[in-house]
This record gives sequence, C-alpha cells and structure tokens, in this order.
Amino acid sequence: MKKIILTTLSAIAVALCFTACKPEYTTYSGPNYILFSDTLYEMAVVDDETYYEIPVVATRACDYDRNVAVEVIDAGSNAIEGKHYSIESNTVTIKAGELRADVRVRGYHNNLEVEDSLGFKLQLIIPDDVKWDLYGNTANVLVRKACKFDINAFVGPCVVSSTFIMSYMNVDKILTRSEICPDEENTIIIKDYFFKGYDAKIKFEPDDVYNPLIRMDDQRFAPTAEAFGTKYGDGYINMYQPTAYTSYYSSCEKFIFQYMTLYVPGMPPGVKTPTSENTVGTFVNAVEWISEDEAERLKREGY
Repeated sequence: MKKIILTTLSAIAVALCFTACKPEYTTYSGPNYILFSDTLYEMAVVDDETYYEIPVVATRACDYDRNVAVEVIDAGSNAIEGKHYSIESNTVTIKAGELRADVRVRGYHNNLEVEDSLGFKLQLIIPDDVKWDLYGNTANVLVRKACKFDINAFVGPCVVSSTFIMSYMNVDKILTRSEICPDEENTIIIKDYFFKGYDAKIKFEPDDVYNPLIRMDDQRFAPTAEAFGTKYGDGYINMYQPTAYTSYYSSCEKFIFQYMTLYVPGMPPGVKTPTSENTVGTFVNAVEWISEDEAERLKREGY
C-alpha cells in the first residue's frame, strides 16, 4: 500500500510540475540547414497583381548574405509558368543575421478556371551540406482561382434546390430573390426561402479567402401545417445551421452551399414529427444566383 501511495504521489508531483513549473527554452545549436518552411502551399488567386510568399528558411543565422536559387521541377507540375503563374525571381537572398527569405509568386486570374486542379513543384538549389534529408529541398504549390467577395453578387434572382424540397414539396426547385440586409454587415435576406412569408437571413464571412463560410442563426422556417398538413408543437418549424458540417459560398460561381437542420419547438414528450420527437432532419441546400433574363425564362416555365 505504501508503494502504491508513493507512486501516486510521484505521478501527482510530475503532473503539478507540468502545470506549475516555468518552461525552459533552449537555443538551437545544431547544423545549419536551408529548406522551405513547409512542403505544401496553396495560392488562392484573386487577381493578377497580388504576390504570394513562399518562405525559404535557415536553421541558423549567418554573418553574411546567402543567395539561394529556386527552380521549377517539371515532374509533378501541371501549372504552366507564364500562363497560370510567374515567379518574381529565381534567386532569393537570406540576409546576414536573418533566417528567412521569400519566393514571391503571382497567379493569372483570367487564365484559371474554378474547376482547375493545378500546381507546380519548387526545388532549392543548395549544397548538400545545408540540405536537411529529413525534410528535403522541395515544396508543392497548389494554384486555384478565387474571387473577391462582393455582396452584390448575391443579390437579385436566385434558384433554391434542396433535399427538403425533394422530400416534402412537389417541385424540384424554387425561384425567389434576395436583398441586402440593411441592419447587418455582409448579410443578405432570401425572400420566401421555402415558404411564402418566411425569409432567411444569411451572413457571409469574407475575411478568409481560403474559407469562404456562411452563417445562419436560429430562425423561423415555416408553419407545420403548411409543411406537413397538420399542427405540431407550437405550430412552427425553426431552422438553424449545424456546426458539424461546413456551409460555404463561392464568389466566382455565385452560389451558397448550406446544411440546414429543422426542428419543431414545443413538442410534448412522446409526440413525434414525421421523423422524430422534435427534429425534422438535416437537409442540404444550394442557392444559385442567376440573371434577370434567366429568371424571366423560369417564370414562363411555371417557377
């Protein structure tokens, strides 16, 4: 028993040391290596002018400038230099006393398509004695087309497709319109989202071009009588955007892709909606913005 207690106390002491002791920092004193800071980069090209920086780093500072040559390896590259991208210089200089220099690359927005799967491979031309075999001297760069966010691209006529429509409505899509929300930044209101008189307020998060996300707070979806032909709970269905799935937008293609969970507030225990006690289900929505001419054509077809 004494041995068990001592072992337990020792374990506690170790745990307390991890939480209470100040961390000790050590200075790198190993060999001098030069390498890319990572092995994979992604360029989201929004125009022809913006340069993207690919860091070349050294493990130790030197008291002299170090020039490093960079080349594109054809094997593993399908993006075409001069058409899809260009490199500002094939030589970078790590200045004396510094640990980093950047390969600057820009893409050509108009020569890229959203569905393209393009990339190129870079290699550092360095002596063997500064090449770190563990990480190598190459890096892959993915090139994809992106578009700057403009909320006006998501205003006007739009077409709603949804697995909810497929399951519960006698149509294949809904033609409606959207407008800018006057009270909230980067937010639109889709009028009559699924049912007349019930709009959806959707917010864009445009700060990260690599993660163009949308958000929808909990709000009213429709009366249960209109959706299911009878009253459930308090008589209404609410909707929200579940955090377990990614809902996003595309500025280039002018659409949003959204997961939507529907539930009925006020359901008494044991009473079920068509699917469960209060949750109707999670559905997938796609909303695509179209021209006024296309909207007129759809109206003539009965939408």
